[in-house]
Amino acid sequence: MDDWTAITTAIGTALGGDQQAGKEALMSCWNATGPTDHAQRCVLAHYLADTETDLELEISWDEAALQEHRHLDEDDLAPLGIPSTRGMLPSLHLNLGDGYHRNGKITAAREHLALGMASSSALANDGYGKMIAAGLENLARRIDAGGSR
Repeated sequence: MDDWTAITTAIGTALGGDQQAGKEALMSCWNATGPTDHAQRCVLAHYLADTETDLELEISWDEAALQEHRHLDEDDLAPLGIPSTRGMLPSLHLNLGDGYHRNGKITAAREHLALGMASSSALANDGYGKMIAAGLENLARRIDAGGSR
């Protein structure tokens, strides 16, 4: 699948407040991808996780996003305005660490927190980078406090 337009439209729908329509649009895009469409599948899984109300399914999508990310070249996300695929890695680890933490898998949560922190040097010093860095710090506090939220 080479058309990012359908994907960005689906993401916009999901982020625009209509969670169900967004999920359906994202799934339609996912079903249009092939097993080698790693960039598209990474992005789609990342956003599909956010549409899930079931924690196990959310974690599964987050795991899929990270797995797909491992196959990306440095500029594969450039069509989305992400100049370096490394810039997405801290967010992927944050989301997975958060899901594991909420699921009571504290060791796995700590591992992904550490990986997210280790990759955070790829974040730009902009609003997105600051948001992800703050999310990692918040996850660290929650893990240290022993709470799930």
